[in-house]
Amino acid sequence: MLPTFLTVLATALSLLIVDILFRGVVIANFPAALIAAAVIGFLNSSLKPVLSALSLPLNFVTFGAFSLIVNGFCFWLASVLVPGFAVHGIAAFILGPVVLSLANTFINNYFAERNLTLKSGDDAKTQLPSS
Repeated sequence: MLPTFLTVLATALSLLIVDILFRGVVIANFPAALIAAAVIGFLNSSLKPVLSALSLPLNFVTFGAFSLIVNGFCFWLASVLVPGFAVHGIAAFILGPVVLSLANTFINNYFAERNLTLKSGDDAKTQLPSS
């Protein structure tokens, strides 16, 4: 339960970073960022694999560049579904998910350095940080 919450929290914090960097991404408040993070996670785990499989020929022809469009579409769709989260403009559509991914990687690495989530084998164990 805690690893899932930390993942959503890291994505919400990453969304706030994207909001600061791009004018086209607007997040009204932190609860909207938390909900948007959960929706983005759900869309990335359910809809994105289907879209990636359907767009495989385009991805092949564009040497993988079309995956930016698929990521942007999932990012934009989350903004349609979550009130208080909006994506406007082509730069936010394409570069927003890239910055989101980079920021999310850094925040998740921070959590891992603090031993908040430890992966051993296939299952993740949660450990409270020691002083």
